[in-house]
Order: sequence, then C-alpha cells, then structure tokens
Amino acid sequence: MEILYLLIPLSLVLVGVIVWIFLWAVRSGQFDDLEGPAHQILMDDDRPVTRPSAEAPHENSGQAPAKPEQPAGSPTSRQSR
Repeated sequence: MEILYLLIPLSLVLVGVIVWIFLWAVRSGQFDDLEGPAHQILMDDDRPVTRPSAEAPHENSGQAPAKPEQPAGSPTSRQSR
C-alpha cells in the first residue's frame, strides 16, 4: 500500500508532461495541415527519364548520332587511371 505514495505522484507528473507536450505540439502548428503532405505525394510532377532508342528519329534529320556508343571492353570506354 505504501507504493501508492510513489506511484500516484509519479503518474500525475507523467500526465502533466504528456499534456505539456501535446499543448506544445498544438501551439507550434504540428496539427495544422494533416492532409497536405499526403496529397503532395500523389500530385508529384516527376516524370521518368527516358533515353531515345536507336530507332527513334534524331534531331539531325534522321541520321545516326555523331558518336556511336563504344562496346564495354573498348579502350575508349575505360576510364584512365
């Protein structure tokens, strides 16, 4: 029974701290816009980056690109050390 002398004040202090944190959150605007961030994710304007394929027309009137891609093992594709 003597433990109640410790637990009751301790629980009141804990409730007071929780109420203080809640009031701080309300006053600082934490609950102002609950739906905005969720809508921003859905309305994102990012578009995937696509590279033109070899069959796609180029800017230079249908001609092949000026520099063709080199194979992976070619000396020009390796980085110099």
